[in-house]
Amino acid sequence: MNTINNVAEIQVSYYPSILNNFQINDSKSSFELLLEGWCKKTLEMQEEVKILLLNRSNKVLGVYPLAKGGLNSCEVDIRIILSVALKTLSTGIILIHNHPSGNTKPSKADLAITERLKSACDIMNIVLLDHLIITKSDYYSFADEGLL
Repeated sequence: MNTINNVAEIQVSYYPSILNNFQINDSKSSFELLLEGWCKKTLEMQEEVKILLLNRSNKVLGVYPLAKGGLNSCEVDIRIILSVALKTLSTGIILIHNHPSGNTKPSKADLAITERLKSACDIMNIVLLDHLIITKSDYYSFADEGLL
């Protein structure tokens, strides 16, 4: 095989699971689903970012662990988010991250990345349905607050 013609690509594996029958109807159902699968040992220790990937009926295609950070920040790469969404043929996504501080109020960086991600999703015809900031007992929904 000629390796010069090979191109590096993102690989996403698909393993059907119980999630495939789970439909997201509101921010609370997103929060409950993600909190159940979140590592409780690190929820208050370090920031993590995940993407909930959805089909046209808002049924869950999967959850992609995007990044882990430190106590109060985490790198969010929009190119990777869109690459994963396109590769999985997702028509909608929900961005979720935790605040180890326990404060669900969005930071200026949270507001900025949400705006940038929404613009990028619009170009690719992917709907950014929500951005959730979660703690072990509460959440903030950008959609519920009218910011999406």
